Amino acid sequence: MNIEVNYKNKKRYRTAKYPMHQTKFWTWLIWFLSKIMLIGKTYKVEKVNMEGLKPPYMMLSNHMHFIDFELAAMATWPHPVSNVVSIDGYVVKWFLLEWIGAIATRKYTTDLHLVKSIRHVLQRGDILAMYPEARYTPCGTLAYMPESLGKLVKMNKVPVVAVVHHGNHLYAPFWSFRHKRKVPMHTVFTQILTPEQIESMTVEEINATLRQALQYDEYQYQKDNGIRITEPFRAEGLHHVLYQCPHCGQEHKMDSKGAELFCTACGKRWLWQEDGYLKALEGETEFDHIPDWFAWERSQVEKQIEEGTYHFEDEVEVFSLPRVWRYIPLGKARLVHDIEKGFTLDGHYRGEKYYINRTPLQTNSLHVEYDFGPLDGSDYVDISTENDSFYCRPTKKDVITKLAFATEILYQREMAKKQQK
Repeated sequence: MNIEVNYKNKKRYRTAKYPMHQTKFWTWLIWFLSKIMLIGKTYKVEKVNMEGLKPPYMMLSNHMHFIDFELAAMATWPHPVSNVVSIDGYVVKWFLLEWIGAIATRKYTTDLHLVKSIRHVLQRGDILAMYPEARYTPCGTLAYMPESLGKLVKMNKVPVVAVVHHGNHLYAPFWSFRHKRKVPMHTVFTQILTPEQIESMTVEEINATLRQALQYDEYQYQKDNGIRITEPFRAEGLHHVLYQCPHCGQEHKMDSKGAELFCTACGKRWLWQEDGYLKALEGETEFDHIPDWFAWERSQVEKQIEEGTYHFEDEVEVFSLPRVWRYIPLGKARLVHDIEKGFTLDGHYRGEKYYINRTPLQTNSLHVEYDFGPLDGSDYVDISTENDSFYCRPTKKDVITKLAFATEILYQREMAKKQQK
């Protein structure tokens, strides 16, 4: 049973409210500012099977960087768009996001009013924009998408447009987003489902269609288009996602500098070449394709879970976000992630204990942040409940990617057990 934090002000930011309608002024201003921010960048926005399509429709997009929103604004103008936005996006600027019709939610929680807000936006004739991965891609490929997405599409029966951005991750990878690279970007808007098609399809068929339409591989895109990333710092930060050495097997001993990735335990080094592929400086190149290395790490976590050896425990620094005015420092707490209980966060604030538990079935994925600017630029994980969010800074090095893997694997494992009953 959860024990809530002993706040002086017990009020929470109310996400259970319908979004405002985006006026023509705001629609124009978003387009204008996006146009300005894209100056100097090489990009192309393409539309496929969109002839004659007008709102309402659902726009489902892959997610790589804030520039995704700017490119989307180029294609949706002059129609109003309501974006589903995580609660941390509302900090300080909550009033602005409310004015432009955004829909607030806490990531990876059960939010029934979110479903109502989405329906409300579509019924009034606007565009509903969602980023189903709910976080920036860590390695340039499609992340986990919830099975409930197909149900949402089936419920609303409006056209569905898939938006696939290419190059945005290469331009500013999530694990090193402050260091931009010179990369051409290509965004494709495709109408993939009509109301008539949705009516005749099962939820499983819809989900399969969505996953296929939103598939992408940034490094394959780089190879296919002959893009060379020549910046000398291009590998710096890559160890946040490639945290396990495939040569010696050690976890959290990887590091990076310049164009090289290396293991501090065994000393093996890899050069990240200008074409986006890795090459060992000595010996075998275990993985030359970054997504393959990433997938191998996931398989190692899955193996630990199946063997019953997976367990994470650490002392973390906690900042909470019950409202959207500022992050509240709660001090240190104990964060545990295990196979049976999922996440437990155990700490004290203002002289009283708080205890948060999110079981494997309550959290289908995990919100992680590399170099989280709103706080202190460290790595953070966000453990959210329906009315609060806890941003936890681990003491241990480069653990958040593994925590994200484990969260998704445990959820899928428990769902499979549930369906077998």
